[in-house]
Amino acid sequence: MRTSKVKQIWNEGGLAFGTLIKSIDPVHSEALSQMDFDFLWYDLEHSDKSVETFCNLARATRVGDVDLLARPARWEYMRMGRIMEAGATGIMYPRCESVEEAKEVIRFSKFFPLGERGFDGGNADNNYGQYPADGYTEKANAETWITIQIESPAALPHVRDIAEIEGVDCIFLGPTDMSLMTGIPGQTKDPSIQAIAKQIADDTLAAGKAFGTMIFDMDNAKYMQDIGATMLIHGADIVHYKNSHLKLLENYKSLR
Repeated sequence: MRTSKVKQIWNEGGLAFGTLIKSIDPVHSEALSQMDFDFLWYDLEHSDKSVETFCNLARATRVGDVDLLARPARWEYMRMGRIMEAGATGIMYPRCESVEEAKEVIRFSKFFPLGERGFDGGNADNNYGQYPADGYTEKANAETWITIQIESPAALPHVRDIAEIEGVDCIFLGPTDMSLMTGIPGQTKDPSIQAIAKQIADDTLAAGKAFGTMIFDMDNAKYMQDIGATMLIHGADIVHYKNSHLKLLENYKSLR
């Protein structure tokens, strides 16, 4: 399987930058994979993507030199294995609120001895059976990365313990759901959310793991980087698509 671009960046003390792909047209994935992103994020929690659809998007993404980050829904432990077999380099697990839940993520996303992920070496992640089981499973454990998403106040007391679990690589603040769960929907840059981000970052970095989050503008990005973020996600293809066409209409409205 491929060497993870994101893990290499983290090992060198750098910042991994990505964006969300909502389109189910593989052309978009293929095009963006050949740009200078470090990873592309595919959301199977909220969107209409099936595992089969993701397989086709992953195949197109592998044209370029980026990691694939995929998010299943909460408690979809068995689905994680199929997503990884399709070629996902990273898993983002949403709405985690306890150490026990995070341990289940590792149990189903890592091979023995770190976990109990089931073996099938005939899929895209092993280049369709190219490598023997021992080499494949060892490299899969080393090159895949697991991100645990913190999205509610109930999870905050457990961040340090979650981050310390072997196999967890990154703790990721979900700022939108956190704002919703704290009674200020959409106010992702409110001082209270920034304070929560700082707490999560401090606990995560103290455990020696990467801290990541969504960012919404350069000031927001700089704040998150200043408190220790080494994984940032900005925007989504549909948002950039709409904004570019709104700008187009604005520029040419005088002709109509």
